[in-house]
Amino acid sequence: MVKKFPIHPKHPERICWGCDKYCPADSLMCGNGSVATLHPSELFGEDWMSWGLDAPKPDPPTPPEASD
Repeated sequence: MVKKFPIHPKHPERICWGCDKYCPADSLMCGNGSVATLHPSELFGEDWMSWGLDAPKPDPPTPPEASD
């Protein structure tokens, strides 16, 4: 089972987000390098969920009604 990815963690700088282990930033277990992977909010800002490929799609505009 895959862990649910936190959208707004309290302290993203304390955790490595590189895999599903979510290790403390100072003790990486997966061997993905010596630097912790940043949370998207650290890279792109707090509004990172409002844009990109997985962003919610806006409602399509409604066509104007034909007047008789």
